[in-house]
Amino acid sequence: MALDVTQQLLARRKIEESEKRFRSLIEEAPVGTCLYVGPDMRIEIANKIILDLWKRSSDVIGKNMIDVFPEAKSQPFPEILKEVYRSGKQYEQKGAKAAILVGDQLETFYFDFTYKPLLDSENKVYAILDVVIDVTSQVKAKKLLEENQEFIRKIFYTSPVANRVYTGNDMILQEENEKMLEIFGRDAAIIGKPILNSIPEFKNTDLYERYSEVIAKGQMYNASAQRIEIIKNGEPYLGYYDYTYKPLFDNEGKTYGVICIAIDVSEQVYARQKQQEAEAGLRGAVELAQLGTWSIDVATNGLVYSDRLIEWFGYDPANRDFNVVIPILGEEDQQRVAKAVERALNVESGGIYDEVYTVIHPKTGHKRILHAQGKTVFDLAGNPIRMDGTAQDVTSQYEHQMALEQEVKLRTEELAAAIEELRTTNEDLEKLNIDLMQSNEDLAQFAYIASHDLQEPLRKIITFSQLMQSSLGENITDKVQAYMDKIVHSTERMKALISDVLNYSRLAKTDEQFTQVSLNEIAGHLAADYDLLIEQKNAKLVIGDLPVIKANAVQMSQLFRNLIGNALKFSQTDKEPIITISAVEAALSDLDKLQIFKTNRKYYKIEVRDNGIGFEPEYVDRIFQIFQRLHSKSQYEGTGIGLAMCRKIVQNHGGDIYAESQLGQGAVFTILLPEN
Repeated sequence: MALDVTQQLLARRKIEESEKRFRSLIEEAPVGTCLYVGPDMRIEIANKIILDLWKRSSDVIGKNMIDVFPEAKSQPFPEILKEVYRSGKQYEQKGAKAAILVGDQLETFYFDFTYKPLLDSENKVYAILDVVIDVTSQVKAKKLLEENQEFIRKIFYTSPVANRVYTGNDMILQEENEKMLEIFGRDAAIIGKPILNSIPEFKNTDLYERYSEVIAKGQMYNASAQRIEIIKNGEPYLGYYDYTYKPLFDNEGKTYGVICIAIDVSEQVYARQKQQEAEAGLRGAVELAQLGTWSIDVATNGLVYSDRLIEWFGYDPANRDFNVVIPILGEEDQQRVAKAVERALNVESGGIYDEVYTVIHPKTGHKRILHAQGKTVFDLAGNPIRMDGTAQDVTSQYEHQMALEQEVKLRTEELAAAIEELRTTNEDLEKLNIDLMQSNEDLAQFAYIASHDLQEPLRKIITFSQLMQSSLGENITDKVQAYMDKIVHSTERMKALISDVLNYSRLAKTDEQFTQVSLNEIAGHLAADYDLLIEQKNAKLVIGDLPVIKANAVQMSQLFRNLIGNALKFSQTDKEPIITISAVEAALSDLDKLQIFKTNRKYYKIEVRDNGIGFEPEYVDRIFQIFQRLHSKSQYEGTGIGLAMCRKIVQNHGGDIYAESQLGQGAVFTILLPEN
């Protein structure tokens, strides 16, 4: 019997060829590839690449995966394979962490891998194809990059130096550390916004222009002690800053932003300014006192003189030994001065040098008596480094002293007589002082009575003028009417003048009781009084937080009434008037303007600012004098007493008032008043 098995043979050969090609495909694959067969995951095929990745040899083929990789029991891969085998769904993972036993040590690797199920003719999973790519170096590089970036971010945000990052043409704030927020008194809400919108004060600086230059040129920019005025934590602040703009580049080398490093150097600048002021003051004091300065370098015995000492000594030591100067001194002084210098260079003496000696000019022979004082500078070991000092020409003082000593005896008897005469004179002065006080009181009383009594004839003039106008009725001519109007206008002005003189005379009385007065209430009431005029002029009156002080309420009301009234009166026709009243605690430098003030009292600096017509600076003192006017009465109504009353009121309260202005640019009236 014979059976034809040609087809079966051909089919088997076809399968063998297919398997051979499949094996060849796996073995020649450019990535690690293996085939797990059956539920036990027997390694059927594995190419050299994956064997190298596994750190295993080809003898693992035919063995179960878990036997080849016992370390995989504590890792997720066996369970993933089982799930793929069970579900028939492909599984992929990127950068998977795998621990592989290399020798007797576990080492960590990272792989991109795919588990692809293979199905038989019955659509059941019979094997899993494992495709693996080693990405260990990429993952470690990425982790290192992330760690570096995190390290850089930590440095950026925790740095004691203020840092911020700007990007784009709009100078958008991308990052900012706590130190930078603290320097500029802002919170993190400004991050992500254009900086000129978040901190509008920067518009008054060249920060944006410098940023634009760095973006355009890609070059770093440094600035030292940049003066910047900002609103810091809600308060105006003037600071000085060192800052650096360093460009940031993208992968194409184009500038896309700037990192800014800033340091607040305000304290150093202010300290340097104070030092410069102190040095200038010292130079001025030395010059004013007509002192000469000198210095001895102990290491070299070199001596340096100022120009004044060179003139007095007729000799320039030019850093030569100071001992060569001794012969220029008077013979009676030479030994004493040399010993005094030697003693001052000893640390036990305290380093103090204080001597008076005579200098004989080597060319003219002119004698001059000098008083020299100095102080030695020692190092930590007590060794002298240098001695610095000054010298003053006291020739005239000594000559005067000698003359005075000769006259003392003669003047003693005259002094006794003078004392008796002085006693008599003091009694006369005391009487004159009492008479002067009485005279002042009489003058004030006279001004009061005169101002009061003058109002009666004025009232009669106004009354008879009105009666005359009424009696003429329709027969009154335009010319007569103009005369009548001038009479009425003049009497009204005279009435206002008398009233102001009367009020001014009352200010001379100092017996008014002072009470606690709220200046905010005073200003608020005056704003209500002027509401119609404010509305007519479309004016704006801004009243800040004013203090409560011990004062006379009526006089304070009169003070602010005059200042607000003047600001409204002297407003510009083409501008809406803006009047601002503000107050701060007066600084010590502000009190320099007061002739007398008490250091243990608190003073306030109150400003009344307007945008009116202003006046020339040379009139700042004239405007406070009584009856002084800068404009004719036809231009602006007034008696010329208002500001004089203001000064009198402020001085009655132990303060002062002064003004600053430019023509056409408004005026600022500054009031200094004690709290109590």
